[in-house]
Amino acid sequence: QVQLVESGGGLVQAGGSLRLSCGASGSSFSINAMGWYRQAPGNQRELVSSITSGGSTKYADSVKGRFTISRDNAKNTVYLQLNSLKPEDTAVYYCYALISSSRVLRNYWGQGTQVTVSS
Repeated sequence: QVQLVESGGGLVQAGGSLRLSCGASGSSFSINAMGWYRQAPGNQRELVSSITSGGSTKYADSVKGRFTISRDNAKNTVYLQLNSLKPEDTAVYYCYALISSSRVLRNYWGQGTQVTVSS
């Protein structure tokens, strides 16, 4: 069984920075794409950023130039550096990983980490 564990959320003032981490653990699996979604109260979950196993990245327009996604394939970990944070970035951030395990390909999700940006 594969698990994703997130860390790094918290409370920060506008203009500040945070770094989120998400590590995958388990046995006999390989990771394809990884990324981050977020969900603010009353809103749908939205894709923030993704990164392929080869390192190609995508970002939501709202975070381009402020957030940076990266991954360490040796550690099965994806990171999201959040800079120049705005109050509208406040949300629960969920990491995901598209994982192949036992010949089944599916998305796995982290437990979510709260990011709160005060004005």
